[in-house]
Amino acid sequence: MSEASFYEAIGGHETFERLVAVFYAGVAGDEPLRALYPEEDLGPAADRLRMFLEQYWGGPTTYSQQRGHPRLRMRHVPYAVTPDMRDRWLLHMMDAVDAIGLDPQHDATLRDYLTRAAYSLVNAME
Repeated sequence: MSEASFYEAIGGHETFERLVAVFYAGVAGDEPLRALYPEEDLGPAADRLRMFLEQYWGGPTTYSQQRGHPRLRMRHVPYAVTPDMRDRWLLHMMDAVDAIGLDPQHDATLRDYLTRAAYSLVNAME
């Protein structure tokens, strides 16, 4: 019997849906960070993030089927991701991780990945 993927172990689609919903609720109220999102409706951005995270953690490969290789750094080049924007992003994302209430091991694994990813996307200084 194979071991469950991280995606399955933390509750699958519903967990990622909640994570992303809480995250984007924070983004919507953060004027400087919100300015990095060109679309008036945050729904499409939320869908892309959810699909990316689901795929990364062993869920459906819908992201790549619809959008190709993630190429995170390349996709973020048009936006000035400063250390301040990174920290704002992490604040809302960590609040979202708090909201989904994972067990300590899964919580630490997710936080580590999200923190490393956020730091890797900084492409401009203040």
